[in-house]
Amino acid sequence: MSGMAGRLLSAADLFPGGVNSPVRAYRAVGGDPPMIVRGAGSRVWDAQGHEYIDFVGAYGPLIAGHAHPAVENAIRNAAANGGPFGHTSPAEVELGRMIVDAFPSIERLRFVCSGTEAAMSALRVARAATNRDLILKFEGSYHGHSDALLAKAGSGMATLGLPGSAGVPAAVAATTLVVPFNDLDAVDAALDRHRVAAVIVEPVVANAGVVLPLDGYLEGLRTLTRRRGTLLIFDEVITGFRVARGGAQSVFGVTPDLTLLGKIIGGGLPIGAYGGRAELMDLVAPVGPVYQAGTLAGHPIAMAAGAATLQLLDDAAYARLELLGQRLEEGLARALPRGRIVRQGSLLTAFVDDFPALHRRFRSAGVLIPPSQFEAWFISTAHAEQDVDRAIEAAAA
Repeated sequence: MSGMAGRLLSAADLFPGGVNSPVRAYRAVGGDPPMIVRGAGSRVWDAQGHEYIDFVGAYGPLIAGHAHPAVENAIRNAAANGGPFGHTSPAEVELGRMIVDAFPSIERLRFVCSGTEAAMSALRVARAATNRDLILKFEGSYHGHSDALLAKAGSGMATLGLPGSAGVPAAVAATTLVVPFNDLDAVDAALDRHRVAAVIVEPVVANAGVVLPLDGYLEGLRTLTRRRGTLLIFDEVITGFRVARGGAQSVFGVTPDLTLLGKIIGGGLPIGAYGGRAELMDLVAPVGPVYQAGTLAGHPIAMAAGAATLQLLDDAAYARLELLGQRLEEGLARALPRGRIVRQGSLLTAFVDDFPALHRRFRSAGVLIPPSQFEAWFISTAHAEQDVDRAIEAAAA
């Protein structure tokens, strides 16, 4: 490092691959990633002053768009009050109540600082509740980057062509079973052969591109897990408050034992949460023997931003998101007749033969989509019909 002293260090000098999250590197689509400096509404601007319509949306949390005045004011007011405090604040109680009101399956919850922490902590609760070690997950699903969950794990691994991560002990990897998504027979067979603590699933897969559950699939998971004394964990870090106010579980009418949340509940600030039935959550310290802690969990600024965001999500907001999503889905289907468009609410993926070419075409037209075939696109209430139509025109060019 001493050899770098005295010169201006670039992102490439400072960070592995020049990024702090792998998909940002644009390796899968080519070209140099833009350095984004500002966002407002449905738009972002890079350091060179180029303007883009943004369908990345920080990968989900900015459901009201960039710098929404209500969210911005909430952040400013919370920051002016100081903190974090190392004590519980009223903002935690307010946001917690909003979540419990929206998700009947959540009687108690615990805030953490990321979706990764939420998944890791919920699995610990499941193991304690069942006195079992094994976890079952699905190929292509991503539940954060904790060791036990990195087998065949979603968009980032798929984009880089990695089957798993180096540095994960074999003994840890062996505690995770992996089966195909939408295959109930495979789940049934695995639960027959093994004593499994929990099945963890994205009810709508959003990290292998958007993949919808087959009719009856989630209900089947609920039946199989209940029959075996296995907990069912819904990872709604992306779908929670995105596909509906009560998440995908409200859309499909299936009640999990534990739920993971993130993204939207912090309005774009670092956050996660896990929650479920009271008797399960009461296993968590200081009430129970399952240890989990976080110095910055429940940070008052994240709580304020999350509450301000959720307050914006009324019936009219979801109706608008659905109309915009339908318009984009139908337009892309016309523009890309050889592709396959998959959508649930305001998240969508266009599966095409040459995704890098599509990505470059969009960027040259001033439209940003995720730089990976295996990531969802996100629509916000700040998008206008003209934004959607411009994306459709770019796809058809």
